[in-house]
Amino acid sequence: MTVYLVGAGPGDADLLTIRAAQLLATADVVVHDRLISKEVLDLINCSARRFDVGKVPGLSHSQAQINELLVSLGGEYARVVRLKGGDPFVFGRGGEEAEVLSDAGLDVEIVPGITSAFAGPLLAGIPVTHRGLSHGVTIVTGSTVQGSTLDFGALANPDLTLVVLMGVQRRAIIASELLEGGLCAETPVAVVEWASTDQQRTVRGTLQELAGLDVKSPAVIVIGAVADLELGRVARFASPFALSS
Repeated sequence: MTVYLVGAGPGDADLLTIRAAQLLATADVVVHDRLISKEVLDLINCSARRFDVGKVPGLSHSQAQINELLVSLGGEYARVVRLKGGDPFVFGRGGEEAEVLSDAGLDVEIVPGITSAFAGPLLAGIPVTHRGLSHGVTIVTGSTVQGSTLDFGALANPDLTLVVLMGVQRRAIIASELLEGGLCAETPVAVVEWASTDQQRTVRGTLQELAGLDVKSPAVIVIGAVADLELGRVARFASPFALSS
C-alpha cells in the first residue's frame, strides 16, 4: 500500500509529468485540492473514489482532518494519490503529510510537479533570473501560519527577483514593507492570474502601484527588474490528455 504525493503543476494537463498522469489513470483513490483544473481531474481513473479536500475561506478541511483521511485511506487501498497543485513541497504542506504517513507506517512516494512560482512568470514571458537584471530568485508565501510573520523588508534586494505565492490579499502590506526596506517605488511588478489556463491574465505595474492593482487569486506576484520583460509568446494549451479522456 502506497500513498503518492503528486504535483499537479500550475493547471494545464499538458504540464503534468508522465508519472503523474500514469498514477491518476490507475489510482484507487484520489484526494485532491480545490484549484486542480478540470482537465487534470478528467485524467483520474473513472472507477477511483474522489475526495475534494480543498481549502475554501470560511469552509475548509483542517490539515489534521486531511492527514487523518490519508492515513485511513492508505491503510485500506493499494494506490492512494494525494493530488496537490503545483509542486507538493512548495508551500503545499507535502512535507507535513509525508511525515504523518511515514509515522503511520505507510509507504510514501513523491512525484514532483511544476511549481507555479516558476511556471506563472515563465508563461507570462518573465524569466525569474536574467543576466544583468537578476542574480537570483526568492520564493515566499504571502500567507503565513497564524501568529507568525514574514519580514518582507529584509527581502528588499534590487538584485534579486521576489516571487510571492498566495500574496494577493496581503499585497498592500507586502508593498509597504518592501518600500520601507529600501526597494525603489518604481520597481517593476507583474501579477499572473490563473497561469497556464484559458483564464490566464497578466497585470503589470510598479511596487508603489501594487496595492491598487485590480487582481484576484489564484495569482503569482513577481517583483523585480525582470517583471518588465515579456519574452516569447504566451502559450495556449490544447491538451491531448484532455481530448482523449
